[in-house]
Amino acid sequence: MLNFSYHVPTKVYFGRGQLERLGPALKDLGSRRVLLLYGGGSIKRSGLYDQVVAALGEHGIGFVDVGGVQPNPRVSHVRAAAAACRREKVDAVLAVGGGSVIDEGKAVAAAVFYDGDPWDFCVGRARVERALPLGTVLTLAATGSEMNAGAVISNDETREKLPMFGACLKPRFSILDPTFTFTLPPVQTAAGVADIISHCFEQYFSPTPATYLADRLAEAVIATCVAFGPQALARPDDYDARAELMWASSWGLNDLLSCGKEGDWAVHMVEHELSALNDLSHGVGLAILTPAWMRFVADTPARVAKVAAYGRNVWRLDGTDDDVARAAADKTASFFVDAMKLPGTLKEVGFGAADLKVAAKQATRFGPLGRFRKLNEGDVLTILRAAA
Repeated sequence: MLNFSYHVPTKVYFGRGQLERLGPALKDLGSRRVLLLYGGGSIKRSGLYDQVVAALGEHGIGFVDVGGVQPNPRVSHVRAAAAACRREKVDAVLAVGGGSVIDEGKAVAAAVFYDGDPWDFCVGRARVERALPLGTVLTLAATGSEMNAGAVISNDETREKLPMFGACLKPRFSILDPTFTFTLPPVQTAAGVADIISHCFEQYFSPTPATYLADRLAEAVIATCVAFGPQALARPDDYDARAELMWASSWGLNDLLSCGKEGDWAVHMVEHELSALNDLSHGVGLAILTPAWMRFVADTPARVAKVAAYGRNVWRLDGTDDDVARAAADKTASFFVDAMKLPGTLKEVGFGAADLKVAAKQATRFGPLGRFRKLNEGDVLTILRAAA
């Protein structure tokens, strides 16, 4: 196990009725005027928008309304929202939505204090040193952005999708009411489950030895998704299922599972290139790529043994390491396709042979991907073709 430091300053208000904490939480930050950031209007149709506005009004907190955040949030929208923050002199960002909205909220919070272009944070031309305080009201169990310091932003002009990080981007508070996920379309619920599981895989499949506790924690989060993902699809208003998934989302990517070890993140980096090409839903892309990646990297006894450990501990499979590793990849694919009703191939979501070559080249433009098993451009292309 490697040395590490661990600090998650986000205060979480979890459960039914926790929106009542919104006003006091903002007041604790000294906030008087916030940027109210949200997506395409689903929070208005569900009534959540009115509840948030009422909560702000009850505590005398003004707001600047900025909707229209897209899945795979665009840097162009970040620029406009940051300009609104400066113009209207807001003192905090309130992101109401899923991971895309929260990710954009982080980018906006940092961009307010930066004189250059916010895309600089994604390409390494600038570091995030300061940000407005951020609060979140979560509406989708998926990214874990409600408890971490990362964001992923897309650039339509360059057709890139890249991450940015900064310790000051961790939300000061997050309100997690599972009832806010009851009205999600099935595909969003399923894609969110795939995203949570993928986050666990990226931290689980590591070259670092002696990480027993972290591995068992990751397996527990994966098993939670396997148990409750199909329940949430079958019964969208099943509070217990939604609650388990929402909490799994937060613990899947709040740094706990990566303490003391290196992560891989190759599948995420490849998927970013796919969604940059045709705006593919991130979770859908991960679900398609993961089984193909798992089969490809199981090429040495040590890596086969790790895949087999996942198969034994999550899926309760028996047999030799080779047999269990193969079956584990098959079980993973079957879960995403058969249980969660997600597409199983890249062809189904609009990708052709030429797209795969572009994605492989772009994904490795800064060098090989991954730590569990290094992937060059040819390796990535092989995985993409296996997932096609």
